[in-house]
Amino acid sequence: MGNAVRMRTLAAEVVSLTTPARAALDADAARAYLRRCNRIIRRHAAALTRFDEALGDGDHGDNLLAGFGAVTMQISAASSNAAADDLPSLLRSVGDSLVANVGGASGPLYGAAFAEAGFALRGLDPDDLPASLAVILEAAAAGLSRRGHCRVGDKTIYDTLAPAAVALRAAADRNADPPSALREMVMAGAHGMRSTTALVARRGLALRLGERSRGHRDPGAASCLLLLLALARDDPRDG
Repeated sequence: MGNAVRMRTLAAEVVSLTTPARAALDADAARAYLRRCNRIIRRHAAALTRFDEALGDGDHGDNLLAGFGAVTMQISAASSNAAADDLPSLLRSVGDSLVANVGGASGPLYGAAFAEAGFALRGLDPDDLPASLAVILEAAAAGLSRRGHCRVGDKTIYDTLAPAAVALRAAADRNADPPSALREMVMAGAHGMRSTTALVARRGLALRLGERSRGHRDPGAASCLLLLLALARDDPRDG
């Protein structure tokens, strides 16, 4: 019953998505995004941990709380440093922090995603937000896939991230405005996350469960959707 309530709450977050995050590609926007990540993870940490109790160690929410809490402290401490305004370096340092502070398999996976996003930023056009974000998300998905040796259908974070990247690229290619592109990204990610319930795990701790992993939503796929939601929405506390 508790999981059903939590899933309805998460579904409501998707349905209520009506406004995009600040339309910019710079360090200030990235720091605001990372603070939104911390807040949305904190809001749903208990649900993520409950999902993980069925498939893993039962600590996914706690691990991400530690990781994004550390990231939030890191960006606050570095905000007066001129180097903190270099967006590629900022994202790569976030990746390093997640690897160091998030336990379990998700730390290296999210760390690889943020690090690859940082490398992909060089030379992007900050005025073409959907296209630039598509490049970043594609790089993040590719980095995560390489690090985890995972593909769509393996019941992992990638089942959310890959279709979200594909949808964002399709929206950018037809010149969709940022609000529409980000909404399509989130909806594709939500569909991917929901698909993990019917899958049998082929990676991670859940692999040992075999057929018993079917019928449970992957906690990493759920947390990835939260990070996509944080990318796509405004929060008055960012102002």
